[in-house]
Amino acid sequence: MNKQKICIIGDGLAGLTTAIILSKENIKIDLYSNSSKIFLDNRTTAISESNYQYIKDNLNFNNPNIFWPCKKINLYFEDKEKIVNFFNFEEKNKKSMYIFQNKDLRKKIQKKISATNKIKIIRKNIDSIDNEEGFISYEKKKVFYDLIILCIGGRSKLYTSIEKGRSIEKNYEELALTAIVKHNIKLENASQFFLKEGPLAILPFKKKVFSVVWSVGTEFFNLNKKNIEKIVSAKLRILLKTKSIKNIANIKSFPINLNLKTKYFKRNVLILGEGLHTVHPMAGQGFNLVLRDIKKLKGLISKSLKLGLLIKDSFILKDFYNSRKPENNLLGLGINLTNIFFKDSRYFSSLKKVILINMNKFTFIKKIGQSISDKGILF
Repeated sequence: MNKQKICIIGDGLAGLTTAIILSKENIKIDLYSNSSKIFLDNRTTAISESNYQYIKDNLNFNNPNIFWPCKKINLYFEDKEKIVNFFNFEEKNKKSMYIFQNKDLRKKIQKKISATNKIKIIRKNIDSIDNEEGFISYEKKKVFYDLIILCIGGRSKLYTSIEKGRSIEKNYEELALTAIVKHNIKLENASQFFLKEGPLAILPFKKKVFSVVWSVGTEFFNLNKKNIEKIVSAKLRILLKTKSIKNIANIKSFPINLNLKTKYFKRNVLILGEGLHTVHPMAGQGFNLVLRDIKKLKGLISKSLKLGLLIKDSFILKDFYNSRKPENNLLGLGINLTNIFFKDSRYFSSLKKVILINMNKFTFIKKIGQSISDKGILF
């Protein structure tokens, strides 16, 4: 039997990770990269202990020094100008999360891909996809595949023939402000502050360097964008109780939306990555969900190949949809409800304060939260 062929469109972090992990199987992989688009991803990402181990094992990282281990995550809320620590996640025998810059992991994976002959990189812009016959077209050329995987970000015209507008969507009317901060303080673990302007996360990824992700309303940003660096700097000095902020660089802003696809595939074409689910960044679960999707897809493909079955027109994508949709939707909507809970509201502030102050007493909540953050919702 001829070796089966998979096409992956998109060379972002999701596309690269999917390609290198699926290359472990006895299949040919073509990875299509947008020939005209060069994007340096300076964002910082956090992944759970189990997902870190999955990446480490499948990418054969001998010395994965691009990952910063965090044993503890501290949570705070703002109460009448006071910052109150209400909850702490801490693992005794393992790390709570690992933090890295996207560009560093991309470089690692690209190096792995260049060293294998199982992945062919094709720098072409795709014109269209035929779901029924399973081919892609570019420059008046048709190429047929057993499976086509779309890893092309949150929105693309290539999704149209699959989803037909079917998705759970919400425009938060917020922007995520991201920046790289150099400092002279002792900071080893991650923190999340629920402020009146919006949630702010501090994610250390190197010694004396951390990334800040602050979700603020679009109106707040538009009113203050000329002074946004000074505002971020002043806020960090207050939260960290320090004057030792040396430099704030690479301030970027990204619109925040909720988008959960209700249809994952059509025939032999699958959506994967941010195109499948885009969630609020406050919980840091975006790439964790992507990795769990990749892990499930690889498992299904591996099982099929071991049984000598064809990938094309099989039950793989239906099984993937049935197994991954519940967790993706529940976590996406759960993060949305958490964001609503922490929104500044004078009608709810007293009750919210009572709930948060007593939260550390409920050890079962902590255990459930730690389990979900690490391994997701198990069905």
